[in-house]
Amino acid sequence: MINLFNYIDRPSPIHRLTGACKLICLILWTLAAMTSFYTPLLLAMTVASLLLFRIAKLKVKDISFVVGLMLVYIVLNNVLIFLFSPDHGTSIYGTETVLLKLIGPYVITAEQLFYHLNVILKNACTVPIVLLFVCTTNPSEFAASLNRVGVSYKISYAVALALRYIPDIQREYRDISLAQQARGTEMSKKASLVNRLKAASTILIPLILSSMDRIETISNAMELRGFGKSGKRTWYSGKKFSKMDILCIILCVVLMALSLLITFLNGSRYYNPFM
Repeated sequence: MINLFNYIDRPSPIHRLTGACKLICLILWTLAAMTSFYTPLLLAMTVASLLLFRIAKLKVKDISFVVGLMLVYIVLNNVLIFLFSPDHGTSIYGTETVLLKLIGPYVITAEQLFYHLNVILKNACTVPIVLLFVCTTNPSEFAASLNRVGVSYKISYAVALALRYIPDIQREYRDISLAQQARGTEMSKKASLVNRLKAASTILIPLILSSMDRIETISNAMELRGFGKSGKRTWYSGKKFSKMDILCIILCVVLMALSLLITFLNGSRYYNPFM
C-alpha cells in the first residue's frame, strides 16, 4: 500500500522525542530556511536534514510516493519561475552572465541558475523535515503534547483524528480499488492514463460514503463517552519533555537566530557570489 503521510514506528531517537518538541523544531527549522537565501546555510541544513532522516531509520521506499510528488513539485516550480521570470536572478544579484540565448526574452544566465539552485535547496532542506515530523510522530502522543503546551484538548484530539484518518482513507481506497478490479475494471498500467483516471474517479463516491459512515460512527462513540463535557482530560500516550527535547528546541532556536544574524550582517537575504 502507498504510504502517504503515515506514522512509521521505528526504534530511533527521533521517534522518542515528544510531538510538541518536533512541531516546535519543524516551525523554527522552516522559518530559518524560508527567511534566508544564504546558500552555505541552506546547503548545511539540507545535509543535516538528510542525516536526521537517516537517524530516524526511515527509508526512501517507505515514502517513495510522497518523494515522487515532491520532486514533481520542485521541477514544476522551477520551470514556472523561469517561464514567468527568466531574469529574476539577474535582478537580484545585479549582474548578468549569459550562458545560452534561447527564444525572445528567455536567456539562461549564471545568476538565474544560481537562484534556481537556492530554490531547490530551500525545498531540499524543508521537505525531509516535514516528512520526518509526520512519519515519526504518533498522532495520539502528538495530541497529548499539544494539549500539554496549552492547546485545547478538543483541537488536539481533532488533529490526532485527522492524522489517524489518513491511513484509513488509503486503506479504504485500496480495498475499493481491488473490489472494482475484481469486477473487471482495468486500473493497471495496461490501460491508458485516461481510462485509469476514469476508473479512479468511480472510486470517489463509495470512498466518500464509507468515510461519512466512519465519521458518524466515531462521532457517536465520542458523544456516548461524553467527550467535550469536562474542561480537562487525561492522555494515555502523554509524555513529558525530556532533556533531549529541550536540547533540540534550543538548537533550532539557535539555528533560527543564526539565519537572522547572517541576513543582518550580510545586509541582504541573498548570498551573492557574483559581486
